[in-house]
Amino acid sequence: MDIRPITEHDFDAWLPLWKGYQTFYNVEIPEHVTAKTWNRFLNPDEPMYAALAFHEGRAVGMVHWIFHRSCWNEGDYCYLQDLFVDPQLRGTGHGRALIEHVYAQAREKQSPRVYWLTHESNHTAMQLYDRIADRPGFVQYRKAP
Repeated sequence: MDIRPITEHDFDAWLPLWKGYQTFYNVEIPEHVTAKTWNRFLNPDEPMYAALAFHEGRAVGMVHWIFHRSCWNEGDYCYLQDLFVDPQLRGTGHGRALIEHVYAQAREKQSPRVYWLTHESNHTAMQLYDRIADRPGFVQYRKAP
């Protein structure tokens, strides 16, 4: 297993994983938003990052994270926004390795916290999350303005 930050040449490897993630969560993100997101990952002035996990030379997992300010700490928090592993390779350690990659990036930037959300029906992933992170008990509320 190899995990590395994306490069401009990785779009064709990343896109099927990004589409698989959207299918899993039953959403369709417009192509222009996908293009904007990809460009943000490649822009060193943006606080958005992406990495791919490779197995036998093939991209099999992806993770996206964002650093942002907090009113509760001096350092930026790290939000792990998207995580996806090819369904055929789930349970092989790729998801955990991708999360640990983000943990390492957060430590490097002296971020006091890595956090993420998942849907309450994502029971399989939550078994992993419960082993490698704390569940603080917060409930998310949201509304489009």
